[in-house]
Amino acid sequence: MGFALYDATVPTFRQILGATSRLLDKAETWAAASGISEQEIIDARLAPDMLPFAYQIKSTAVHSIGAIEGVRNGQFSPDTTTPPQSFEGLRNRVSETLNALAEITPEEINGFVGREMCFVFGEHRLDFTGAESFLMSFSLPNFFFHATTAYDLLRSKGMEIGKRDFMGALALRS
Repeated sequence: MGFALYDATVPTFRQILGATSRLLDKAETWAAASGISEQEIIDARLAPDMLPFAYQIKSTAVHSIGAIEGVRNGQFSPDTTTPPQSFEGLRNRVSETLNALAEITPEEINGFVGREMCFVFGEHRLDFTGAESFLMSFSLPNFFFHATTAYDLLRSKGMEIGKRDFMGALALRS
């Protein structure tokens, strides 16, 4: 059996984004019960030079469906828009991303193998050896970095969550 780019990307994006959506629900409920303002969570940072929780959630969308859209165009650039500033807005961004990922076919993603792909940010340009190397060596690591950072921010605020909350629904045999 050969390498299937779809199997290595889209189901993983959907699994972790599903878990991220549930974490947002839990975070909203927990913050209200704990007397922590929504804005305190939205603006939370692990360090002063890191971007806030809202950016981390936005970036899970950017490095999943945004990366796929980049491959469709042959070029990916960072999304510099302001992230949603509420739990509802973040949930909507994740939900829209999950809906868009559900529409993607294995044939389309697997057809990206070998396609030219570059990352462009201002004058900076990175040419990848193919769309698959962009997705596997750039987008997936960034996706996991931002999902993990969002989880870690919630833990750092005192929210009681565990690995199962991060991992979400596993692909198990029925």
